[in-house]
Amino acid sequence: MISILKKFFKFSGEENEKKFKLAIILGVIDALMSACRITAIMYIMMGIINKEPLEKYIWGSLAIMGVTVLISILIKMKTTMLQTRAGYNCAAFKRIEIAEKLRFLPMGYFNENSIGYIASITTNTMESLGDIATRIVMVASKGFLETATIIIMMAFFDYRIALIAFAGSAVFLLVNNMMQNAGKEVSEQKQRCDTEVVNQVVEYIQGISEVKSYNLFGKQAKKLDIANSASAETNIKMEKVFVPYHFAQAIVVKLTGAAIMAVSILLYVNGKMSLLYAIGMSLAAFMLLASLETAGNFSSLFHLINAYVDKGNSVLELDTMDVDGEAIEPSSYDIELKDVEFSYEKKKIINGISLKIPEKTTTAVVGPSGGGKTTITKLIARFWDVDSGEVLLGGKNVKEYSMNSLMKNFSFVFQNVYLFNDTIENNIKFAKPEATHEEVVEAAKKACCDEFISKLPDGYNTIIGEGGASLSGGEKQRISIARAIMKDSPIIILDEATANVDPENEKELTLAIEALTKEKTIIMIAHRLKTVRNADQIVVIDDGRIVQKGTHNELMQKEGIYRRFVDSRKLAVSWKI
Repeated sequence: MISILKKFFKFSGEENEKKFKLAIILGVIDALMSACRITAIMYIMMGIINKEPLEKYIWGSLAIMGVTVLISILIKMKTTMLQTRAGYNCAAFKRIEIAEKLRFLPMGYFNENSIGYIASITTNTMESLGDIATRIVMVASKGFLETATIIIMMAFFDYRIALIAFAGSAVFLLVNNMMQNAGKEVSEQKQRCDTEVVNQVVEYIQGISEVKSYNLFGKQAKKLDIANSASAETNIKMEKVFVPYHFAQAIVVKLTGAAIMAVSILLYVNGKMSLLYAIGMSLAAFMLLASLETAGNFSSLFHLINAYVDKGNSVLELDTMDVDGEAIEPSSYDIELKDVEFSYEKKKIINGISLKIPEKTTTAVVGPSGGGKTTITKLIARFWDVDSGEVLLGGKNVKEYSMNSLMKNFSFVFQNVYLFNDTIENNIKFAKPEATHEEVVEAAKKACCDEFISKLPDGYNTIIGEGGASLSGGEKQRISIARAIMKDSPIIILDEATANVDPENEKELTLAIEALTKEKTIIMIAHRLKTVRNADQIVVIDDGRIVQKGTHNELMQKEGIYRRFVDSRKLAVSWKI
């Protein structure tokens, strides 16, 4: 238990750890105040036993009660605020820390780990740490500290009763330790099941169109149903594991209390303890019972805290790419790949590619699906690190740049655009948060999206929903281009930017791309002939290698993939019903 507490405090961070420890220290004082109430009751009992006028005893007892209750109230207010602030600050800052960590992980991590797993950590796990785990730690700690305080006070009155209380508490802790060990495996299993439920819910929502199309609801959504059933079974299993130990703890607590009262009465009857002390020890026994039961009930969940912390650390302890480079301003925006190789897991994706892309030129990358086109652009922008070879920007290896200084040089327009659940203006300002409204409108006009934005009910203040759900594909693409125009980076990477655009939007999107790419270094992945034929150089990628390179006219003179690509496009265009 102590090791789990240390791990939790370390995970919480230095400032939050101080708050938690101060709350625990205040909890000790609160425990002393609770124990002092025994003294107040014993004081009034003294008057009754001695058959003296009770007035002074009553007022004295009320004074002790009043002072201890007032101090307890003030302490509870302070400790509640301390643990609340520490808990929620821990959850909030760890979410930010995880988000920062994710920025510098290679993109392969996101292929291996589902959105559901990451979402589970940043939502369920952090929420549980900030709320449930904090309450468990504070209540259990207070219970054990209060128990220790009561036993120490008992020792001042009668060491024999204190020894009984200590022995009973030791047996209780032994049972509690056995319970925690028994709950370790099922707590970890519960975490896995909770993660899988989130994972399957996210997958179900993301594929909702298929769910509707194929009637995949209820029991027919097998993966979701299995995950829900497994989660329910694990929660029931966890309760079943803990029930016998809770019962054993309750038996130990009750027997300890009974033993204290029985021995106190026996000592009084035999004339070895005063009636006042016998009553006081019996009252202390009831307080001891309450403290131990509280501590025991909450401490059974300590292994959940351990699992929560381990899950958070599973991301925070990942090895990131080396991003501590220098803040470099490149002397030019020439890009060069030198004998680059890259594998994803055991599969070779890029196999010895060398390529030069002069600044302010357009390079089109074409080739069969799965050939490595997108991977090349991501290696250039250092979404991944190459296995061997070099990627140079302005004559310097991209690894020499700090990640922030490197990213300043790139803007991206992807085939699948992601917009945030925010206003259109904030989505465009994402690349430049300090931009004025006038700058946003100017970027939107260049991207040919000012007209449709102005027609929306709230204009630029329209909330567009998560992922831009309320907009068409072409509208999302143009807002994405406006965002890239706002960033105004010298290198533009277009990954199938016009692939899914309807004919009505294509003209406007083409104009938007022209505004974005003017006087820039362009790297485009495209399958449309009109998009690539005017490029300064066309690179044909197949099976991770450059198999052809040249202008449109040069490549059309050679037999190969590019000419077959052009011929197939011409045939498709000329085909009619």
